[in-house]
Amino acid sequence: MSMAAKGGAKGFARQVEYVTVTVAGQLLGLPIDRVHDVFVVSEMTSVPLASAEIAGLLNLRGRVVTAVSLRRRLRLPDAGAAERRMAVGLEHQGEAYGLLVDAVGEVLKLDPEELQPNPVHLDPRWASLSHGVHQLNATLLVILNV
Repeated sequence: MSMAAKGGAKGFARQVEYVTVTVAGQLLGLPIDRVHDVFVVSEMTSVPLASAEIAGLLNLRGRVVTAVSLRRRLRLPDAGAAERRMAVGLEHQGEAYGLLVDAVGEVLKLDPEELQPNPVHLDPRWASLSHGVHQLNATLLVILNV
């Protein structure tokens, strides 16, 4: 049996796929198995007395989805009016959520053995939502704990 068939050769190990998104210029990764949808936000209904990170409610193909602003969760200013607001659909404990992001990127396949712990200098707001980072050339990919 070859090394590749055994999964022993570098590069042939089981890879993890991440959907990449950007918030405030930071590249973030969400495990693809947690992502149900990527969609453009059309209309959103506000929720009175909701916490600041709850941006509102969305109708996604007939299902009510709670929109969570990742910028607000990180205590960052809102991005302002954008032509196309993007969201990533996730499910948590049977409830549907749309995570509002600045942009959606590509799907990356990365070696799980190269996941590093959060750097000590990582902003505590980011670190509280992350369970590690991948170094991609000159860019740091923060993996969200969703």
